[in-house]
Amino acid sequence: MTGLIPLFIVLILYFTGIPIAYALFGATLYYFGVENTGSPPHLILQKFITSAQSFSLLAIPFFVMAGSIMNYAGISKKLMSFADVLTGHMPGALAQVNVLLSMLMGGVSGSANADAAMEAKMLVPEMERRGYDRGFAAAITAASSAVTPVIPPGINLIIYALIANVSVGKMFMAGYIPGIFMAICLMITVHIISKKRGYKPTREKPASAKEIGHQALDSIWAIFFPFGIIGGMRIGIFTPSECGAVAVLYCIIVGVFIYKELKPEHIAPILKETVEGTAGVVLIIVAANVFGQYMTWEGIPGIISKALLGITSNKYIMLFIINCILLVVGMFMEGGAAMIILAPLLIPVVSTMGVDLVHFGLIIIVNIMIGGLTPPFGSMMFTVCSITKCTIPEFVKEDIAFIVALLVALLIVTYFPGLTLFIPNMLFG
Repeated sequence: MTGLIPLFIVLILYFTGIPIAYALFGATLYYFGVENTGSPPHLILQKFITSAQSFSLLAIPFFVMAGSIMNYAGISKKLMSFADVLTGHMPGALAQVNVLLSMLMGGVSGSANADAAMEAKMLVPEMERRGYDRGFAAAITAASSAVTPVIPPGINLIIYALIANVSVGKMFMAGYIPGIFMAICLMITVHIISKKRGYKPTREKPASAKEIGHQALDSIWAIFFPFGIIGGMRIGIFTPSECGAVAVLYCIIVGVFIYKELKPEHIAPILKETVEGTAGVVLIIVAANVFGQYMTWEGIPGIISKALLGITSNKYIMLFIINCILLVVGMFMEGGAAMIILAPLLIPVVSTMGVDLVHFGLIIIVNIMIGGLTPPFGSMMFTVCSITKCTIPEFVKEDIAFIVALLVALLIVTYFPGLTLFIPNMLFG
């Protein structure tokens, strides 16, 4: 039992408000400083340094910077105009725009909290002016932001690929269909609620093919970005890490020379956002790798694997159990932290049962995105409520329907792996 003490230390430190990276470091230092004194201390420092030297980690700062540049370059506005042309004729038009914009933003920011903050500022005030309840507007904004990190180049896709030692390219390609299913489930829910409450369209009739074509042409540089990622990696022009650098260059060119909204005064905030976003993510990854040294030494993954396999040998029941565990953990722990701690423990279990690790990665990521909407610690919930001044009870009341919709999408992703793996299998074999 003493070998499990570092796990309890992590949880205790985390729930007392210590950032997850420092909680992982603290638990690891306790283990190798108190329990396992036979290992030279410099080995932990060496692991810390080598964990930060992965070439794959270069994708993170590049994509964080690309997302930041695109927000200042006016890409978001172009995408919103395009989304409005496609869904403006539907009941609850602005809520539908909210969902579709989040899906389009998946190829831009890749961050749920960044997307939630942007749409909370951009769309919620307008939704309230047009008669939408504040709780409904806040809830759909947070729920739709759960789609953003599932569609590449979401940072969580990269982090999971590093943890599970699977192809970043395959993870990117696997994200599209689950993300689309999540968006469809949310849009159906919006339609049902809007019909009951009388939330009206912003357009009297569907846009003509000419209007859609004109707006698509006006937004083409924003829409082209995710297709460029797919094409470049598929043809072999660049790796996922190099793709991030190309994305930054592409965004700068579009922002400066085409949309002409990217100005010199934006350089400082872009660099600040990039450093802050990258530092937080990379520090957690490095801490998780160091903590993984302790778990490997104690054989924790094997213990967890035997315990779960002792419950059932049916992989479908096992996936249901894992979903329940992830959903409960997501209610209390930030999604990225939950994935970094639990993925190394669960991967040996699903590998034994023949579950594809790319497919399992999407199951984990969809789960932790749902966790971001649930009290008491949902990160997107707090982001949206703080910006919109919506109370937590008001938010939760409206949020339940969207959580149910996303759970439906989660079941589809879990039990129909062929849908998730269709694009990766088609492109990579």
